[in-house]
Amino acid sequence: MCGRYATARKRQELLDEFQVTFDATGEDALEADYNVAPTKPVPAIIERRPRPEPEASGDGDDEVVRQLRTVRWGLVPSWAKDLSIGSRLINARVETVHEKPSFRKAFAQRRCLLPADGYFEWYTSETTGAKPSKQPFFIRPKDGRIMAMAGLYERWRSPDGEWVWSCTVITTEASDDLGRIHDRMPMIVPADRWGAWLDPATTRTEQVRDLLVPAMSGTMEAYPVSKAVNDVRNNGAHLVQPLPDGDISGEYSGTLF
Repeated sequence: MCGRYATARKRQELLDEFQVTFDATGEDALEADYNVAPTKPVPAIIERRPRPEPEASGDGDDEVVRQLRTVRWGLVPSWAKDLSIGSRLINARVETVHEKPSFRKAFAQRRCLLPADGYFEWYTSETTGAKPSKQPFFIRPKDGRIMAMAGLYERWRSPDGEWVWSCTVITTEASDDLGRIHDRMPMIVPADRWGAWLDPATTRTEQVRDLLVPAMSGTMEAYPVSKAVNDVRNNGAHLVQPLPDGDISGEYSGTLF
């Protein structure tokens, strides 16, 4: 699964990188977050009509445009009774996302890109006669480019009429090298497929699924980082810095691969 990640790019960099034509973040702060955890606000790239909120009669006839928004991590389906379900829907498995009631409508019409610098996973080392140790690793593209994680978004209306935008990260089986740390990883949308992935008119299940690819083996790097990331209250660039050699014990020290 993907339960923590880092997204630290500046607003203008996201607007330029994803060729956004409508900044819908408004007055929302878009600050670097090196320890994104479920229920926190995250930047998302979507394509839809630029109305502030949908009216009961629909979205109207305005042109669909590419937007930058902040959304809540943990998808809240439109039929949910309250926000609490979102904490259990932070990930959607690519193998079943088109079938699950919580995700299938969003998969057909409400897809998004979730910009990330990388994500965290915990490697569990088995030690005979001792409690297993969990070492956090940061996994990121070797070339330093932004990861465009495949996501879905939803809009949920609270009892008091407030609209809550939320999202989930689509995951897949990890490649052989990354699978040594954890068996799941986020799905990535290549830049040449961003437009088709975001387009609400792309609705056929097979067509949508063909747009997704796992990260290519050999294009990612993973290295151990401070266990300070375990506490969601901690934040800052130091959380994604490699540990000096010798700061962890066990089979892996330094860069994993």
